[in-house]
Amino acid sequence: MLRFVAAFLLLATMALPAHAQADSIGAPGPIVFEDVEFVLAWTSHPSETYYKQEYVPAGQTVEQFEDMFMIDVMTDDITPEAAAAAMIKNLDARKGSDPVVNYDMIRNDQTGEILLDFLLSDSTSGTMIVEWNAYRYVPFGDGIALYAISRRGYGEDGARALLTGLKDRRQNAINALALMELPELSLD
Repeated sequence: MLRFVAAFLLLATMALPAHAQADSIGAPGPIVFEDVEFVLAWTSHPSETYYKQEYVPAGQTVEQFEDMFMIDVMTDDITPEAAAAAMIKNLDARKGSDPVVNYDMIRNDQTGEILLDFLLSDSTSGTMIVEWNAYRYVPFGDGIALYAISRRGYGEDGARALLTGLKDRRQNAINALALMELPELSLD
């Protein structure tokens, strides 16, 4: 089950259709992160225990974004530790075929939260996509809530610009996500 969840989360961040729907977790947005307003652009409730919402700045789409904020909720007795471990297992499995895969994990033992910071790439569409993510896994009821920032660069120039910019932006984004006052969630 954890492997499926991690694989689904990873693939969901790489290519998504846009089907705007109503908020189903009590967080219609906008979400403000690092002084940027992210508006709800896509929602999904693919199973009884899994909810996903994606937010992008004005002018961006979920199909081709430079910045995306995500909130996922899983209510199936999964812990932040288990969810992060499943994602790390997937990232480790990519290392043979993904030249940029890299990650770091930060634990907050007082809150039970985990922050996973990772980089990956994909070129199966014919265009190189490099993506940096910071995932904050938070205990939520019998499961978890995931709050995440994702940034992408497309093509050789976009990938280089993203990677170069991470030097300046990465730690600030991690700190902002770790300290962010989280929106209160309520499931339908």
